[in-house]
Amino acid sequence: MGLLTLAMLVGTGAAHADAATRALPAGCSGTAPIKCHYAVSPGNYDVTVSIGGAGAAETDMWVEARRLALPATKTAAGAAATYSFTVNVRQPEGQPTGQGGAGNPGLDIRFSGTNPQVSAVSVKPAAQPLVAYLAGDSTVCDQPVAPYTGWGQMITPAVGPGASVANYADSGESSGSFLRNSALFPALLPKVKANDAVFIQFGHNDKQTSASAFRSNLTSMITQVRAKGGVPVLVTPPVRRQFNGSRLTPTALHVNGLGVNLPAEMRSVGTAQNVPVIDLTTKSKTLVESLGPSASAQLFLRSSVDGVTDNTHFSQYGASQMGGLVLQSIREQRLPLAAYLR
Repeated sequence: MGLLTLAMLVGTGAAHADAATRALPAGCSGTAPIKCHYAVSPGNYDVTVSIGGAGAAETDMWVEARRLALPATKTAAGAAATYSFTVNVRQPEGQPTGQGGAGNPGLDIRFSGTNPQVSAVSVKPAAQPLVAYLAGDSTVCDQPVAPYTGWGQMITPAVGPGASVANYADSGESSGSFLRNSALFPALLPKVKANDAVFIQFGHNDKQTSASAFRSNLTSMITQVRAKGGVPVLVTPPVRRQFNGSRLTPTALHVNGLGVNLPAEMRSVGTAQNVPVIDLTTKSKTLVESLGPSASAQLFLRSSVDGVTDNTHFSQYGASQMGGLVLQSIREQRLPLAAYLR
């Protein structure tokens, strides 16, 4: 990227003849939301923003396909706050197979909230950041269309500059289909460099996968990631909201149609391959059962709130809770991304 092009990506609020018009950084337009677009190639970019302005504001920041960067943040009148992130840009920007739409080439940033205000945006290429790649299904992916939300698009606010999250999860994928589809694992793998983490979560769509095939698929991913110098991490699938009384059913806990206990197989592969395992099944089981059949509905999609009832996919709140459990394990196990968490 040339210096002239880079200079064009750095915007600060400029004076307007009309005092009633709020100054916006170059590349940005609108009021609520404020939308910014930068014509950059796929890759990782260091993004610094200053929010706040003349009036009191509450601003949140989203990048690309509904990937949260900054939760709702209040600024007093006349005050500003500066935040930095490293953002992964790819095309399509949501799900790698284009489900839900391909989005726009380049980097998209959206500031929303109650009276959002932004006074400066800087975008420049990142120098060899640590990248956390996500390999998984619809419960992980960057869901382009609300209310569906994957936990992968809600962990990003916790990741500080110098590390980015590249979410290659895709709806409907099993361990085998992800491994074979040219837009998924074969596209992810060449980008992995030494010490990058690859978080691998499957199970929801392995409903008829045998134990041996499941283990083979996971082992193949592990072996190939390690050959690139990356750090594979297995993540057991989060539970579904299917109760029998006050306890979750075997189906909710991912015992599949062949009677294979998929989380147990994943834990076994982790032990055999000496790979870290984030036991999201157990952590989410504890959370969902503690809330019970009624209150746990808020974690998933509800007809009364979301227009659809779905006991597999998460609401934005539920995805943030699941993402929090993943982040908790990253910190507890001191995985490569831990050093970059805020």
